[in-house]
Amino acid sequence: MKYFFFILVFASSLLYGSPVHAQGDSSFVLVRTYQGDITAAAIDHLENLYIVSSSGQVRKFNSAGDSLAVYNQLRNFGKLHTIDVSNPLKILLFYKDFSTIVVLDRFLASLATIDLRRSNILQPGAIGLSYDNNIWVFDEYDNKLKKIDESGTVVSESPDFRTALDQSLTPQRIINDNSFVYLADSTNGIFVFDNYGSFKRKVPLTNWQSIAVNNNIITSTGKDAITVFNTTTLLQTQKKLPAFKPYIHAFTSQGKFVGLSAGSLQVYQYRF
Repeated sequence: MKYFFFILVFASSLLYGSPVHAQGDSSFVLVRTYQGDITAAAIDHLENLYIVSSSGQVRKFNSAGDSLAVYNQLRNFGKLHTIDVSNPLKILLFYKDFSTIVVLDRFLASLATIDLRRSNILQPGAIGLSYDNNIWVFDEYDNKLKKIDESGTVVSESPDFRTALDQSLTPQRIINDNSFVYLADSTNGIFVFDNYGSFKRKVPLTNWQSIAVNNNIITSTGKDAITVFNTTTLLQTQKKLPAFKPYIHAFTSQGKFVGLSAGSLQVYQYRF
């Protein structure tokens, strides 16, 4: 599943053990626990876990829990807003307050730094990797979806959505999946476009905490439930979250449920 999130300066300990079911709910099996200074996380389609600390450090772990790489080149870009790990070979860090994207390779080494203001993108609200390894950026200033290359050059842009859709968008996530681009707005819903920026449909999923798309299946995590929406059949199913709260934030990816609470992150394998 393609998705964003972050975490850092973490892991003072990594706990292993036999599978533990979440308070009697056999649908959720505890896989691994991480403890330390953790503020966000993401999982790529190879099941690598990325953990972000409060200082903005990013640490990468494989599916066995082994530490693979650390991003420590912290610069004054402000707080890390999102991390896009949809392509494990090209990771995007988005610093919204400074209108900056940092591109990392699979070893978390810096490949490029893009100042979106130099691209005349005045109010970037969300970013995401495109199917052709360029970068989607939503500019809230003119309500347009723009595609830039690694040098920051704008290679294409959509019409003003306020005119095209008679509505302003404020997406928090941009996800490219199976020839479609999903602009995910937790207030107004999920707007689906083709790779050329032409509007296709709106999916009425709102009030989500996290969102992921894989093979036309949208999975969202809300306050009380996980919702799965099939954009082909239009069928929707929900599963109540188990009672292993409290957590500050949670998301799903690659069949995993990740719950983040103060100083701790738990990874569960789950099924519907």
